Order: sequence, then C-alpha cells, then structure tokens
Amino acid sequence: MPFRTIDTLDAHGKRVLLRADLNVPVRDGRITDRTRIERLAPTIRELAEKGARVIVCSHFDRPKGKVVPEMSLAPMAEALSAALGRPVAFAADCVGPVAEQAAAALADGEVLLLENTRFHAGEEKNDPAMAAALARLADVFVNDAFSAAHRAHASTEGVAHLLPAYAGRLMQAELEALDAALGNPARPVVAIVGGAKISTKLELLGNLTRKVNVLVIGGAMANTFLAAQGHAMGKSLQEAEMHETARTIMAEARAANCGILLPVDLVVAGAFAANAPHRTVAIDRVPEDMMALDVGPETVDMVESRLRQASTLVWNGPFGAFEIPPFDTATVAVAQSVAALTASSGLKSIAGGGDTVSALRHAGVMDRLTYVSSAGGAFLEWLEGKTLPGVAVLTD
Repeated sequence: MPFRTIDTLDAHGKRVLLRADLNVPVRDGRITDRTRIERLAPTIRELAEKGARVIVCSHFDRPKGKVVPEMSLAPMAEALSAALGRPVAFAADCVGPVAEQAAAALADGEVLLLENTRFHAGEEKNDPAMAAALARLADVFVNDAFSAAHRAHASTEGVAHLLPAYAGRLMQAELEALDAALGNPARPVVAIVGGAKISTKLELLGNLTRKVNVLVIGGAMANTFLAAQGHAMGKSLQEAEMHETARTIMAEARAANCGILLPVDLVVAGAFAANAPHRTVAIDRVPEDMMALDVGPETVDMVESRLRQASTLVWNGPFGAFEIPPFDTATVAVAQSVAALTASSGLKSIAGGGDTVSALRHAGVMDRLTYVSSAGGAFLEWLEGKTLPGVAVLTD
C-alpha cells in the first residue's frame, strides 16, 4: 500500500500537527515504560531540525470527553523534552484560543505539546468541528501513531482530510514491517500465535491461514485445539464451546495448504503459581488434576526446526504462562532462537501485541528481532486483514 512520507515534505517554516501516541503506562505519577516516547522522538527531531514548528497531539487514558486532571499530558512534556534533548512547550488545551495562541507563538524548530485530545467528546466521535479546530492549528498533518490508527477519531482520521497528510517515521517503519510480514513477504512464512483464547483471535487465525505457510499455535489456545482433537486436558484452561470452531480453522488451513503445528508435549502443574511442582508429559498424558502451563522441549525443538526453514516470521502471543517461572521456558527459548536466526540467516522476524512485547523483553531479545511493534490493537487488526482508517487517509 503506497503512502506519503515526510521524505516529500518541505517542512521549513510550516506548522506541523504531529499525531503521537503518548498513552504510556504511568504508576504513582511516574512513567514506567518510555518506549513509545523514545520511538516517537526521531520524527519530531527530524522535523524540528528541518525548521518545522512541531505541534504534538495525543490522547491519554479514557477521560471520556471530560477534563480529568490526573489524565493531563502536562507531565509528558518533560519526558518528551528529555527524549528530544530540546525544550517542549505545553498548551493547556488541544483546540481553541489557548492552543491557537501557543501554536502561533512557535518559532522555526520549536516543539509544542497539546493537552489530551480526549478531554473533548468530539475526538472519539470524529466530530468534523473537532477536526476543523485541530486543522486550524497547522499547515500540515503528520501521523506517527500507528498504535491509534485503527480508530477513526478526529486527530487520527478526521483532520487528515483537511490538511496535507503524511506518515511519520514510526508509522512508516510499522507499515513497512507489516508489509514485509504479510503484504509481500519472503517465503516460507511462519506465524506463531499464542494467548489464552481462540474467541479473541478468530479473525486473526482465519486471515493467517490464508497468508502463511505454517501456523504455530501455543498458549492456552493450543489446549482448545488439542481438546478439539479428543485429548483430555485435565484442569487446563480451554474453551469447550470453541471445539467445533477449532476444527473448522484446521480444515480451512488444510484447504489453504497452510500447515498447523500444535504442541506434542506440555509442561503441567497442579497450581498456577511460581515454581509450582511440575513435569513434562505427552499431549495424551495430561493428568486429570493438573493443567498445562507451557509447551515442552520436544515442541520447542519442532518449532525451531520450522523456523530454520523459514524466511519470514510473524509472532503474536507467548507459548505459556511466561510471567511466572518456570513456565517461561519455551517462550524464552524460542525467542532466543528467533533472535539468533535473525542475525545469522536473515530471518525477517516481526512481532507485536502487548503480551508478546513483554515476553520478548523478558527474554532479552527486544532489540534483536527485525521489528517489534508496540502498537497493540492496531497491530492485531492489521494482521486480521482490516483496513485501518488512520492509515487509509495517508495512502496515495
């Protein structure tokens, strides 16, 4: 999908409204993960160095159209300034006289952060009046918030119809990585999908069976597939009501010539607790009083063997309950194998989704894959084959 980038933007002297995603985790008033801020900084810095007057807008949390002081973006100005290495001014509103005066006061190369866009009900409603008020602030719109691109809001979609619209560097990187993953991938393509429930990833599984050569299923989701094949799963988390759906997905995969790889052994325990007594069993030997919390070493070997034959990997979801040891073993082992193959054989490894990012960080390989998306819901919707409104408005 062709889209406009800031390579073609003459930014000098222009007021650039930059849609960012500063919806970062905060605990006790402190930012606990600055990944999104750090990834945003290169676009802002590039535009500022080209002489643009950069006006940053973002949502934060869910104030539902009302001013909620603890959801103010004011603290983000300092964090953004630290990431950029330059001052960042702050406006106490994102539209109206306060925002317009702050935007008008900017000099070339200066940066302004606007208040939370969701303090106005018109943001999430994609109200034309809200979009027009944002457009009055700038000459150009740059969207660098792929993570919010699945929402047709005033600051992600509406304003892009009123100003010349471009993709920022982070948006560009996401779109190019996803094109390499599913749009025009090097084959064979392997997809790893984990997580708890089939019901939350039906569209994802359906789209992937049509796009990839091998689909690896892990996490508690695999328990449902195994149970649908007639395996007794003891106390394992699984969705009995989704057995027929699991069988349908496997039939569709066969029809599309997509191989499905399910676990052949499981790590089971009597309790979901750190360092609970556990053992490895074959998939047809799960005790009635135990639950599967990870896949076993034979399954890891099988997955790694398939990855050595692959040219592209798409990964969403862990293999087990990686948050508690030792049930992180399989996820960490596969993550480290993926990192090694990315370095040694040129495997294009693209991963994303909240749990996946956490698992890869836990495994120490975040910076060793080809691309790790921090986009969450937008990443999933793209993998599901959906058109994202915040991307569609940037296309040529």
